[in-house]
Amino acid sequence: MKQRTESNQERCVILGKYIVENNATVRATARQFGISKSTVHQDITVKLEKANKSLHDEVKAVLDKNKQERHIRGGEATKRKYKELSQKKIGT
Repeated sequence: MKQRTESNQERCVILGKYIVENNATVRATARQFGISKSTVHQDITVKLEKANKSLHDEVKAVLDKNKQERHIRGGEATKRKYKELSQKKIGT
C-alpha cells in the first residue's frame, strides 16, 4: 500500500509541474496524461497540497488565472464555431 501512496504523490507532483510549466488547464493536463479531469483535479487540489505545498501554491495561481480567463476562451470558441458554420453555408 505504501508504494501506491508514493506513486500517487509522484503523479500529483508531475501533474503540478506540467500545469505550471505549460500554463495548462485541468482539461489539457488530463488529455496529455490520459487520465480523467476528476483525477487531475483531486491530485492537484488535495494530494499536491500535502506532498509539495509550494508547488501547490504555484498551481493554484495558474488555475485561478485560467478560471478568470475561461469566459474569454469560451467566447472565442463560439465565434470560431459560427464563423465555420457560416463559411460552410456559403460554400454550399
